[in-house]
Amino acid sequence: MGIEIERKFLPSNDGWRAAAHKTVAMAQGYLNDIGMVDSGAMQASVRVRIEGDTAFLNIKSRELGARRQEFEYPIPMADAQALLALCVGGRIEKSRHYVEHLGHLWEVDEFFGDNAGLVVAEIELGSEHEVFAKPGWAGVEATHAPRYYNLALASRPYSQWREDEQRACDLNQGH
Repeated sequence: MGIEIERKFLPSNDGWRAAAHKTVAMAQGYLNDIGMVDSGAMQASVRVRIEGDTAFLNIKSRELGARRQEFEYPIPMADAQALLALCVGGRIEKSRHYVEHLGHLWEVDEFFGDNAGLVVAEIELGSEHEVFAKPGWAGVEATHAPRYYNLALASRPYSQWREDEQRACDLNQGH
């Protein structure tokens, strides 16, 4: 069983761009929606993702916070494309920028499509109490804010957020 320990931050500026050493285009969708997960009807989200020239099926347990169970399996590209056509909610389109910072890999997701304008930085950790150096651009932590989870963004994209919700995010991202 895989365990993911991940923390999310809203970048306060674009300082991460200069430090990014790799960028990968991603498209993903969900075979269930946030309503099914939030209601408890399903205990996990089921995602299909195309990541550059590879594809994965991902199952992530329904837990708010930094720690959850995660299972990920490579699948053929044709299967991923067929599964994306079956997904509910919106499709998530983003570029993932990889940034090394003092011994940790940060993944900065720059969203497009219905989530254009949103940028979220994530760091995966070995334990919930692992100490890490937060880059100056990392900004406010959003780990416990469900609206920044990709499953939530598929159901209620950034373009549908109220003006005050977008403004709070934009102010933190330096826009």
